[in-house]
Amino acid sequence: MFTATCITLVPDAYPGPLGVSILGRSRAEGLWALETVDLRTFGLGKHRKVDDTPAGGGAGLVLRADVACAAIDSVGRGGRPLVYLSPRGPRFDQAMARQWAAGPGVVMFCGRFEGLDERAIEARGMQEVSLGDFVLAGGDVAAMAMVEAAVRLLPGVAGNSASLTGESFETGLLEYPQYTAPREWEGQGIPEILLSGDHKRIEEWRLSRSKALTFDRRPDLYAAYSEPPTPTAPETGDEPD
Repeated sequence: MFTATCITLVPDAYPGPLGVSILGRSRAEGLWALETVDLRTFGLGKHRKVDDTPAGGGAGLVLRADVACAAIDSVGRGGRPLVYLSPRGPRFDQAMARQWAAGPGVVMFCGRFEGLDERAIEARGMQEVSLGDFVLAGGDVAAMAMVEAAVRLLPGVAGNSASLTGESFETGLLEYPQYTAPREWEGQGIPEILLSGDHKRIEEWRLSRSKALTFDRRPDLYAAYSEPPTPTAPETGDEPD
C-alpha cells in the first residue's frame, strides 16, 4: 500500500485536505495510508528542544541534526524516498508525482524555522524538493500538496482513471478549456464544435487549444513539447567508412 509518512512539528495539521473528498474516501477504503511522526517527541530535555541558534550567527533557529535523525531513524523506509521540503531542491512536478505513485510511498521531513542542519541532510541522503520559487513558514503545506498529487494517481482513487490522462502536464501541455451546462450563460455560449458529436474534430480542437494555451502561458513547457528528439550517436564500430 502506498504510505505517506510526514515528520512534522505540527501533527495536528493533518490530515487537512488529505482527509476530504476522494483522498479521504480512498484512505478510509485502504487504498493508501497517511502517518505522522511528531518531531517534538524526539526533542531534548524537559522542554523537548528541537532547534538551536545558527552556527556562525544570524537570525532565527535551525533544526538540530541529532533530533531530526532520531525521528527519521524511527521510521521504516521500506524503499520509500526520504524527502526534505526545501526551496533549494528541484521543483516538484507531475513526473515526480507519477514516479512516487508507482512506488511504495514517500517519507517527508517538514522543516520549520531557518531550516535543517546540513549534516542531517547529508547523513541520511535526503532528497530536497521544492514546491515552487517561494518560501513558506514550514514544509507541511508543501508536503500535503505533493502527497495529494501522487495519491490521486493511484488506481481506484480518482474513480474514472480516464479523467487523469488529459490533464495539464500529463502530455507535456496545459489542459484545454472545459465547458458544461448551461449552453448559454451571461451571453456566452459553448464552442459549437463541442456540441457537434464529431469526436475526431473535438479531439483535434482540444489539442489545438492545449497547444495555444501552452505556447501563450508556459513557453518553457511548449519548447520542451515541440523540441525534436535528439539523434542517437552510432555505437562504436557502426560508423560508416
